[in-house]
Amino acid sequence: MKEPFGIIDDEGNLFGVVNIIDALVVVFVLAAVVAGAGLVLADDSDSSSAPTTETTNVTLDLGTQPEYITSQISAGDSYSPSKNSDVTITDVYFTPQDGSTRAVVRAELSGPASGETIQYSGAPPRYGRQLEILTETYSTKGTIRDVGGGSELTTTETEVVVRADLSETDARRLSPGQPIRVQGREVATIESVTAYGTDNPDTKTVFLGLTLQSATYGEQQAFGETTIRPGVSLSLPTEAGLVKGKITRVGATTQRGQPATRDVKLQLSNVSPLLANSISPGMTESFGGETIARISAVQRQNATIITRGQNGEIYERTHPINQDVTVTANLSVRETDTGVTFKGQTLQQGRVVTLDLDTITVKATVISGHR
Repeated sequence: MKEPFGIIDDEGNLFGVVNIIDALVVVFVLAAVVAGAGLVLADDSDSSSAPTTETTNVTLDLGTQPEYITSQISAGDSYSPSKNSDVTITDVYFTPQDGSTRAVVRAELSGPASGETIQYSGAPPRYGRQLEILTETYSTKGTIRDVGGGSELTTTETEVVVRADLSETDARRLSPGQPIRVQGREVATIESVTAYGTDNPDTKTVFLGLTLQSATYGEQQAFGETTIRPGVSLSLPTEAGLVKGKITRVGATTQRGQPATRDVKLQLSNVSPLLANSISPGMTESFGGETIARISAVQRQNATIITRGQNGEIYERTHPINQDVTVTANLSVRETDTGVTFKGQTLQQGRVVTLDLDTITVKATVISGHR
């Protein structure tokens, strides 16, 4: 009868069948195979679950910013608000706004793909969403105004006419060809300057023809926060300081109509002899080498006044001192499809016009020659 044997016999066999060394080798080989397969499967699993990164371009309106911020903003600035999300500025657009600077940037967003868009920092880049830009030198926020398109802002040259009231000193500091710059970038050019006298001898009504570097949003043109259309206000940093005015025309740099001259009869009624005698032929209103009005003839006669007697009857009397003055003036006008304009207003019988004749300012009523 054989004696029972242990797990490993005297010859080193496992259960008396397999050598222990060979068994260990087999175990190690199997372990390596299993581990390798696990790594391959793990890599395949990680590869299949990794999200695809995509990019899209947006326009960010940063609003008005102080100079110490705008001086730092430039293309190439980037920020990563979260894992797999990045924003990089690709284009910069500055415009003036009430003495401050408005900044609009074009930026590229990158993030995990999500349908037809991306997930930037946990949400799609929607219109109106606020995004933060944080760099080593500045921190700011912007509102998404446009999504998609190229890496540069779509800008175009837009012609406008702006009407503003300026002091005569400031008006004379403006001239055609002057650039308007913000942060060293040219944002507009003065193409024409026309100035007219007003009731105040120290104030001029100025019509500025401008070419604006405007941004395109859909079918609209904007200059900063201003959508370009007649009637809206516009402020511009010029060599004469900050000019605030209203857009009167879009698509041209001159007032409506064709320039022309016209002889018009004007009347000043019941004025003092001092004023009546101060008006003489040859007097002009001019600005910047352009003649706005020239007096060619003056007629004076005693003014007629109406009085009421004690019995209630109406009497026509000759004023003992005051005079009526009839002036013939050659006016610089513009002929439009709807009529003739002078100083930006329709020239009609009965309309009161103001002439700044250098030494005096007169207000006279149109009586003929307006057609």
